[in-house]
Amino acid sequence: MKDEKKVKIVKRIKIDADQCNGCRACEAICAAFHAEPKYSSVNPARARIHVIHDPLRDIYLPVYAGEYTPAECAGRNTYTLNGKEYDECAFCRASCPSRDLFKEPDSGLPLKCDMCETDPPLEEPMCVQVCIDDALTYEEVEVEVEEEEEAKIEDLELGLEALIKKYGLDETMKIMARMAASEQE
Repeated sequence: MKDEKKVKIVKRIKIDADQCNGCRACEAICAAFHAEPKYSSVNPARARIHVIHDPLRDIYLPVYAGEYTPAECAGRNTYTLNGKEYDECAFCRASCPSRDLFKEPDSGLPLKCDMCETDPPLEEPMCVQVCIDDALTYEEVEVEVEEEEEAKIEDLELGLEALIKKYGLDETMKIMARMAASEQE
């Protein structure tokens, strides 16, 4: 018998930099959507997408937040696009110790694009909905996976460590106890 591979639907945002006009509407709606309470403020530092701009060539490149990495990358390569040099950090989607991009400004916790997951789910992430030039498009593609991915407890531990460093163990424990009590109600 032939081994059957599992098929998984992967959601992704496809970026066409040639279409981006630099309006930054994606940054604004992302920040507003993720504000607490929702749409109560617009702070682009809280956005999970940022538009990189090369003013000399009038080029814009949207980059959305990916995974957190606890260490800086080893490479410091540069790339030349249309005669302009870019450091590879400009295109990196990770939140890492060497820069403040894709970190929550108040807590320092890493941000990651969640495709605007809500209940009920949206048809498309908010940044895609507001992109008037179709620089951002939403895709759901099937990929073969050998085994189901599971959430890592290390991610939870990392977040808790950051909160403890910022607010202290006692305050973090009080908040967790309050949250647990509200879940049981």
